[in-house]
Amino acid sequence: MTRLTSGGLIPETIMVREGFHNRIKELERDVMHMGEFVIEAINRSVKALADLDAKQAKRVMDEDAQVNQQRWALEDKCVDLIARQQPVASDLREIIATLSIVRDLERIGDYAEGIGKIVLLHGDQPLARPLIYLPEMAEKATSMLRRSLDAFVNRNADQAQQICLEDDEVDRLHDQAYHDLLKRMIDDPTLITRATYLIWATHNIERIADRATNIAESVVYLVTGTPGELNVSRY
Repeated sequence: MTRLTSGGLIPETIMVREGFHNRIKELERDVMHMGEFVIEAINRSVKALADLDAKQAKRVMDEDAQVNQQRWALEDKCVDLIARQQPVASDLREIIATLSIVRDLERIGDYAEGIGKIVLLHGDQPLARPLIYLPEMAEKATSMLRRSLDAFVNRNADQAQQICLEDDEVDRLHDQAYHDLLKRMIDDPTLITRATYLIWATHNIERIADRATNIAESVVYLVTGTPGELNVSRY
């Protein structure tokens, strides 16, 4: 079938491909919007912990519902695209990769929410110690996440592979924070509960970096068609 336009006849297959391409670009914009939303949640949660700001912590927790809604809305769009366009081969990989990325973003939102909960657990008590490792971890993790999403939009497998290698830097900081806080618990047992809260928070940031790595791996799969874990080392 063809359609008559001012430029002449356009085959239906070309029309279908254009429609699919436009829907994919719409999905990409939605994914980037969701990514920026969770990056902001991470930054706010870390600042809320540094300041023990319960109001900001509750805001992060409340807004996690919006992250969940974005996930379900995007998954619905992917399912609808499969049903209506019946994509094959590389087209289907685009949708599968998008579904995987969206789910990782939703989990990252959960980790930010978890840090918000840790703020509230402190009540009126101060931090076991000022944050040293965690802000740097968060900066590295959010950088990995943002660049993973850029690699997704730009279909840049080389950039995605490099991001996967950076996860070890976050793991090192996590281990340093853990041992530092453990030593404080030993030196002063009254800090055990609050130091444990900070260990939980650093673990959440470490998991955010892992999820950013997952997104980068999804990009490599999207571009090359080869699935697999790209960073299996612990330094």
